[in-house]
Amino acid sequence: MKIKLAAKVDKADQAYFDTVIQPLLCQPHVEFIGEIGEVQKSAFLGSAAALLFPIAWPEPFGLAMIEAMACATPVIAMRRGSVPEIIDDGVNGYIVDTEAEAVDAVRRLPALDRGRVRLRFEERFTAHRMAANYMHLYEKLVTAYAPMLRAVA
Repeated sequence: MKIKLAAKVDKADQAYFDTVIQPLLCQPHVEFIGEIGEVQKSAFLGSAAALLFPIAWPEPFGLAMIEAMACATPVIAMRRGSVPEIIDDGVNGYIVDTEAEAVDAVRRLPALDRGRVRLRFEERFTAHRMAANYMHLYEKLVTAYAPMLRAVA
């Protein structure tokens, strides 16, 4: 199975990319696609066996994970930052702690149902769901603070 990488290399990072990253991309199982636009992203993610998300810092959200799940593509991600809040281990992907666990997770991909990956996205991350969650929160705040606001008025 090939690892396909799609990424933008900023000018500020070009020297690092050229000296450190580029030599690693010469492996026969690695294909560097380069930067892709929004039009290509759905096909790229949707045709992937999984999105590998080897995050090394406490990522506050991780939009790439959500974009993959929207395409019914499972995510294999390191347990950092928001990953445990977004990935339901064994449902829409796998949460791993080591490179060896990530390799094992790739082997377990056939156990995941891509339809369930997409369904989990729809249940949690669509614009409709986000708006409904905001409305619920606003209703709770109004209920909680209405007596206080009436007393001030």
